[in-house]
Amino acid sequence: MAHQFVLVLDFGGQYNQLIARRVRECDVYCEVHPYKTPIEKIREMNPIGIIFTGGPNSVYEENSPKVDPAIFDLGVPVLGLCYGCQLMAHTLGGVVSSAPAREFGKTETLFNNSTQLFKGLPAKSITWMSHNDYVEKLPEGFVSVAHTQDCPVAAMENKERRLFGIQFHPEVNHTVNGVKMLRNFLYEVCGATGDWTMGDYAKTAIASIREKVGDGKVLLALSGGVDSSVAAALVSKAVGDQLTCIYVDHGLMRKNESDEIERAFADEPFKFIKVDAEKRFLDKLAGVTDPERKRKIVGEEFIRVFEEEGKKIGSVDYLVQGTIYPDVIESGVGDAAVIKSHHNVGGLPDYVDFKEIIEPLRQLFKDEVRALGRELGLPEYLVSRQPFPGPGLCIRVLGEVTKDKLDILRDADYIFREEIAKYGYDKDVHQYFAVLTNMRSVGVMGDGRTYDYTLALRGVTTTDFMTADWARIPYEILDKVSVRIVNEVGHINRIVYDITSKPPATIEWE
Repeated sequence: MAHQFVLVLDFGGQYNQLIARRVRECDVYCEVHPYKTPIEKIREMNPIGIIFTGGPNSVYEENSPKVDPAIFDLGVPVLGLCYGCQLMAHTLGGVVSSAPAREFGKTETLFNNSTQLFKGLPAKSITWMSHNDYVEKLPEGFVSVAHTQDCPVAAMENKERRLFGIQFHPEVNHTVNGVKMLRNFLYEVCGATGDWTMGDYAKTAIASIREKVGDGKVLLALSGGVDSSVAAALVSKAVGDQLTCIYVDHGLMRKNESDEIERAFADEPFKFIKVDAEKRFLDKLAGVTDPERKRKIVGEEFIRVFEEEGKKIGSVDYLVQGTIYPDVIESGVGDAAVIKSHHNVGGLPDYVDFKEIIEPLRQLFKDEVRALGRELGLPEYLVSRQPFPGPGLCIRVLGEVTKDKLDILRDADYIFREEIAKYGYDKDVHQYFAVLTNMRSVGVMGDGRTYDYTLALRGVTTTDFMTADWARIPYEILDKVSVRIVNEVGHINRIVYDITSKPPATIEWE
């Protein structure tokens, strides 16, 4: 794709994904690559700008990540963030040392807003600091363009060479005007034109898929989630009835979801195969209470069903997977830690005969996938669907999974989501759902004693789902939800709201 390109070099920082997302939000395409990427390859990439991420090391340590000094002679603007700022200073002859006063969290910062990075921004605002070291002496040709009470070089620049360093993290929400600073770097310094849009991406991807596939046959496992649904819509636009989608209904979906998925793709030209496998999955899950075992059973059984259906179709030329960019990054970039290995990164299935794998969303973040779905005309209820665990509701039913428990949970969860949307609060809570616990307690209904289940409600706010805070849903909404669930759903007599953040809890209960 002939887009302007920004290279993000990863030095092990926790915000590497977030930096890339912020650049994409500014309509500029970027990718994350390891800091060891050879200078020759960087030249071939022809970036309009380079961003160094943060990292946990001290630049003056012998084994800390380093960069080829030749990168500063490419004539390409470079922006170093936190560790990246210190690395730039250290490599170019400055001095980085342990700071007399460490800075963590929100910090009042003073700016020289005549510089390109801070153009049009206030001379004083709040930034998010997280560092033990600091730039004690600037490299030759650099000047400080921001400072705090304890940090004389909160930002630095060499205007002539277009090299910039920022000690704080502009990519996080806590830094006021942080995205505007990144935007200034992209547009004022790098000369970005903003040519990264989902409309252009859709046209380019459709043409590319059409050229690759030719008259071949394509197979896709449709889970009903956002990623696979958008991948199906995109490939369908390219090859029409050459695509076959297999949707395995394992009986663990939320209320009405299977019907919604079937209805959403009813008019598409591709072949849609729905496999009713509810009994098969529930039989496998019978008596199982360990959450990890539940996950493995569902994952393995899904593959088996897909395998059986794939064999009925016969020879397939291409297999489509809904891999997205965070899957690739989390599965390890260079020396970066593997956060979690994704089944759809690096491992090709062997249960169906095919030539090649197609991953049309591999370059996109989740918010871009949603935007692409809207561009392709998918209904909003599919595009904005809440994140949903691969094993489905079986890990939101604590303890043994039965159809009766699943039906109870489906009804309660539906009411919770319906009321959140009705009050217009669905844009303020990033994920919300119900959990049927295996705890039963005494209650009273109609002057009679009950002994029924406790239902837990969970709502979180987050920017990346790697950390999350519990959502402060207004009491009147929770009250309405509680009253409706107790009155309309059987076998629930107590409702609790989870007020634990991640960490120490996870978003899901199992």
